[in-house]
Amino acid sequence: MITSDLSFVKDQLEKGEVVGIPTETVYGLAANIYDEQAIAKIFSTKGRPNTNPLIVHVKSMDQARTLVSYFPLKATLLAERFWPGPLTLILLKSDLISDAITAQQSTVAIRMPNHSATLHLLESLDFPLAAPSANPYNRISPTCAAHVEDYFPQISILEGGNCEAGVESTILSFDGDEVVLLRHGAISIEQIEEVVGRILDRTSSESLHLAPGRSKKHYSPLCELIISYEPLFMLSAVQQKKVAILWFKEVKIDSPKVAINHILSPSGNFKEAAANMYDALHQLEKSGVELIIVERLPNYNLGRTINDRFERAAAK
Repeated sequence: MITSDLSFVKDQLEKGEVVGIPTETVYGLAANIYDEQAIAKIFSTKGRPNTNPLIVHVKSMDQARTLVSYFPLKATLLAERFWPGPLTLILLKSDLISDAITAQQSTVAIRMPNHSATLHLLESLDFPLAAPSANPYNRISPTCAAHVEDYFPQISILEGGNCEAGVESTILSFDGDEVVLLRHGAISIEQIEEVVGRILDRTSSESLHLAPGRSKKHYSPLCELIISYEPLFMLSAVQQKKVAILWFKEVKIDSPKVAINHILSPSGNFKEAAANMYDALHQLEKSGVELIIVERLPNYNLGRTINDRFERAAAK
């Protein structure tokens, strides 16, 4: 059920229910961080392994500080620059955070979402919210309330319009004085480095469960997906399949073998492409295509993030 009634959603959370909430990144599947049964419902509803930690969403820097035992200087600088916003910081947790949220790890992932409805909701609550993306594990992330309702018609979903960023938060951890990138996201490496200087990129680390969203296969449609710099070249391997091509900014060459051509950003804007990519996958999946061929974007700025998501969606 989709609703704009903030007090109803608040009541559901206080009763230990799981609800859908909007953020600027993607919609989340939220519950009270202090209610272990509610946290267990997140994992069971999503079909998510309990070895995969959750992100805690807070209403303020002061609240965040109560949930960690140490806030490094560079973490403070980054929070001051990007919160509220699509930046998740992995920090040493305080005793207030249960092992169920952190997958038995000593650190917790925290962010302050930049969405007015969810910030108002958080302000009304006496507890922060754990909220992974509101999709079944490994499926396409939801960027509007209707996507969430399609997945989970049994839960209440707070209406918040289309997600502005449309791609998950950037995740950083800290190793001594070094800032470490664990997941590409809506804030680019370039933006992070403007604040703290050079950072370490460990997005390809084999330690998958240091942070959420790092499974090799993730964000996937039900049909096959391929990513390539030359989408039309991939058609040579296709035998009698209904094919869609997802282009970055223009249809470079049309082909009678392609049932649907879909463009992410006619202006060639990375932010627009990021905001549209999951909705495009939802649309193409519903169209009944058997194969989606994605044009790989230039691999810098948010293009790097978008390529990361499509690579995970394409993984076998």
